[in-house]
Amino acid sequence: VVVHGFEHATKSKSEAWKHHKTVLKQFLTDFTSETSMSLALYTVLHKPIREHIEQYILLLTKLNEVLKEGSEKDMVTSAIKEYVKLESFISQVLDEAYFTKSLWKSLGYKFTDMLCVPERRLLEDSKNLPISASTNRSDRILLFDDVLVLIQGNSFQSFDLKLVWVDENCREKSAPGLYGLRIITPEETFFLSAKDPQMKAVWQWKLNQAVRQALNGKRDFPLWGKTGEGTEPPSRRFFTYVFRLEGKFKSASYEGEWHWGKPHGKGTLKWRDGRNHVGDFKEGLEHGFGICLVPRQSEDRYDCYKCHWYEGKMRGYGICEYGNDMVYKGYFKDNMRQGFGILENFSAEHPFKYTGQWENDKKNGYGVWEDKDRGERYIGTWLDDHKHGQGIVVTQSGVCYQRTFHTDKMVGSGILLLEDDSVYEGNFTEDLTFVGKGKLSFANGFILEGTFTNKSGQGLQTHGILNTSNEQLDDRITKAQLGLKEFPVEKRWKGIYDQFLEFIHSGCKEEMEESFTGFHIQTSKELRKSQEYLFCQR
Repeated sequence: VVVHGFEHATKSKSEAWKHHKTVLKQFLTDFTSETSMSLALYTVLHKPIREHIEQYILLLTKLNEVLKEGSEKDMVTSAIKEYVKLESFISQVLDEAYFTKSLWKSLGYKFTDMLCVPERRLLEDSKNLPISASTNRSDRILLFDDVLVLIQGNSFQSFDLKLVWVDENCREKSAPGLYGLRIITPEETFFLSAKDPQMKAVWQWKLNQAVRQALNGKRDFPLWGKTGEGTEPPSRRFFTYVFRLEGKFKSASYEGEWHWGKPHGKGTLKWRDGRNHVGDFKEGLEHGFGICLVPRQSEDRYDCYKCHWYEGKMRGYGICEYGNDMVYKGYFKDNMRQGFGILENFSAEHPFKYTGQWENDKKNGYGVWEDKDRGERYIGTWLDDHKHGQGIVVTQSGVCYQRTFHTDKMVGSGILLLEDDSVYEGNFTEDLTFVGKGKLSFANGFILEGTFTNKSGQGLQTHGILNTSNEQLDDRITKAQLGLKEFPVEKRWKGIYDQFLEFIHSGCKEEMEESFTGFHIQTSKELRKSQEYLFCQR
């Protein structure tokens, strides 16, 4: 019943109602010439129904008194309860309609234009039941059946009840002599304070019942029970919300599970620029396994991260499929590649594969670089994405050498293993040309030691001593193995074991098991089903 509609009907058809005053008088015993037409019309339409219900209750009550205990008496008792509920429901609906109508008349046009919705009903008003918000927060608080509104001056804020949580345990935040409630929403938290515990209790009860009914999508029957009755709304909810305020999630739409005002559980984040994240959340941050899609700026491609998150940042094992045809499989920390990992480029132009240690998103420590285009492999140490320190290079032709590198450039002398099993120790260029002092040990035991030069058009020249006695020949030359001293086996793949040690030191917590092992630990059908919602949207 829309009370305001009776006034509108009588005004638009005023002449018609004047001609039918005598008819209305037949239905209303207390009708006078001073009775407003809207009140008369309202009374004619609802009074007979209420009187009928009262009669039904009276008749059923008398019938119930004479019936003996049994199924018939139980049925009549049940019917009485339902009619009593209906009577209460009608009274409450009409009261809410009148309160709402009075509110719209008392508010300015600016508020009514934005807040007045035909189906919206006022449940409580701080002018009727005093309560105040946080300091300088609002002049008036209105609780509707779908939103909570704070009015301050000429502006207002509204909060969807489906995403409102009411916490009564906030004594430390309340001023002396006041009884507070903490109101939690996705982006704001504020306090409501009452002057006595009874007012606080009523507001808390009405807020909780309004939130619960909004979540259920329907009102209770009757609308209100007794204060203290009714279940509290669930703290865990599923809803869609668009973040507005500055922060990590600004302008992002989150669809998923909530807990006390924060994304918590499984959900999906989508930004306007094309980014999206689907996975697990904890206390408002990405936490657990998730898939994140990030568009590249220069081209219509995406970077797709399939990784574990810890408190909003990538941590643990993950896979990233970059939009430039590169794929990384390894460990992350604080959104950067950290620890052991494999980066491979599948593009036709510069295919390569790096297997080794990462630090702060760059190649650092021991690693192996394979240039698939040149058929060349580098095995050694790295610093900030550059070959730096001791390294071994194996060429496509089978030549192998060990050198010291400084930011990708060879420095100092090295050892070169040739295709004919000869070994050269000394300085040489990138195209493997001997220069300067060096020693060349042939497979037959001869040793040439001296100074090497390579002049244009004259070939390789040397000035030195050739020893053919085989006296200096030893296993170090004939069975040369590079890198044994520089790269001890126990220090080569330290990054792999670091992850294992971290897992052990944590006490082998179950929540870290998937992050460490790099795959889902599926121990039940229920867990397998819980991962089915994960997919990478493009």
